[in-house]
Amino acid sequence: MLETAEQGHRLSKSAYAHALPKLRETLLNAQFALAQQARGAVLILFSGIEGGGRSETANTLNAWMDPRHIRTIAFPRPTCEARMHPPAWRYWRALPPRGTIGIFTNAWYDNAFRLQARGHASRFEQTLVDIRDHETMLACDSVLLLKVWIHLSEKAAEERIAALRDERWRLDPLDKTEKHIAAYFQRRTVWEDVLRETSTVAAPWYVVDGADPQYRELTIGKLVLAALQRAALPASKPAGSARARKRMAASEIDDRTGALRSIDLAHTLSPGEYDEALPMWQHRLARHTRRKRFGKHSLILVFEGADAAGKGGAIRRVTGALDARQYVNVPIAAPDDEERRYPWLWRFWRHVPPQGGITIFDRSWYGRVLVERVEGFCSVADWQRAYAEINRFEEQLYEGSAIVCKFWLQVSKAEQLARFHAREQTPFKHFKITPDDWRNRKRWDDYQQAVGEMVERTSTSRAPWTVIGADDKRYARVEVLKTIVERLDQALG
Repeated sequence: MLETAEQGHRLSKSAYAHALPKLRETLLNAQFALAQQARGAVLILFSGIEGGGRSETANTLNAWMDPRHIRTIAFPRPTCEARMHPPAWRYWRALPPRGTIGIFTNAWYDNAFRLQARGHASRFEQTLVDIRDHETMLACDSVLLLKVWIHLSEKAAEERIAALRDERWRLDPLDKTEKHIAAYFQRRTVWEDVLRETSTVAAPWYVVDGADPQYRELTIGKLVLAALQRAALPASKPAGSARARKRMAASEIDDRTGALRSIDLAHTLSPGEYDEALPMWQHRLARHTRRKRFGKHSLILVFEGADAAGKGGAIRRVTGALDARQYVNVPIAAPDDEERRYPWLWRFWRHVPPQGGITIFDRSWYGRVLVERVEGFCSVADWQRAYAEINRFEEQLYEGSAIVCKFWLQVSKAEQLARFHAREQTPFKHFKITPDDWRNRKRWDDYQQAVGEMVERTSTSRAPWTVIGADDKRYARVEVLKTIVERLDQALG
């Protein structure tokens, strides 16, 4: 692929001057249309040879367009804060919202190149797989990826080094540039393999000759213009109504409720047993989260369950054992206006705790395969691909030293009805019962089907589901604490 950028492309000053005004005008209009329609975001990834003109091109694009709607980030080696989170955390936090442009240099490809240079062949191959999955997920969530590899021939690279030597004030970066260029050509075949392996329909690579600045800038400007115009096009709508899509989804799957039917809802604890067990498990949890070894991990607790299953009560018994400075409780409802401007996992990535921290999700990313699926708030394709995206997300959390505990609290239909009536009759619990609760109850069977498939497809060895019968609140609370402690026992030793 790199040979195409070694043909000595040149553009005369007159041709550049003639084409530039029209290109800038069209770019500005396309950027304005993108911002007005806010259907998607454009993310430009610059990679390639050191000294090829990545930073210069980024500066030029900011000068040609409105920089207020462009965010340019050069990712250096991870900071101390970034190293305390999973590697993907800093990229997710930097994603551009809908209607804007992001420019990344040295993004997730930089880590892949370092792994290859250090001889970590298996990790390198897995990283390329992860990159393809990540980019496909972004593309499915209305992020248009424009990946530009800026290349120089060996002759052009030597000329670039000679030009830098004449600029004495660039002495320090010159040494670094020379080393990078030497390594670049030594591993040229590797870079070509990376380009081939990660150039997909969703995120193709464009290789641009960087020797002539005028040719490089005009060529990349045209690529950016095409990307902006594609991002502003209306998305194609799935065939059929939301109700028809839900009927289709229901008819295409087998009964998956076995995991819920097998739950023993008859488990109970007497008040005396509860008063003895609760402080014991809370004490053990408190000790674990204060250990020095816990500072190398984080703890992510996910609470899902049927309405009125007792999630709030279980969470309060967990937080009763923790230092309030150590944890964050994140209640998840329908996405707000800001959150809808990003890919759907963004709002969860931004709450991922650092090492030594704890995040408690009261409902979570599983809304995509539960309420959004059942109520038709997303397409069938969206919730079906979400299982793989969730599993990869949780895998990344685990690889970032997070301990992920996921709970589904299940109550019987009769017990749920009794709790609904109790909430209606108790003044200080009126806020807990809403028309949505009653409406969701009518879809009980649909939700049970969705929950069964969710547990089946997303319970993994690194992030298993714990399904707890919660007809007895005391039993459920103790089981939650016991499970967390046992997972910490296993992780911390």
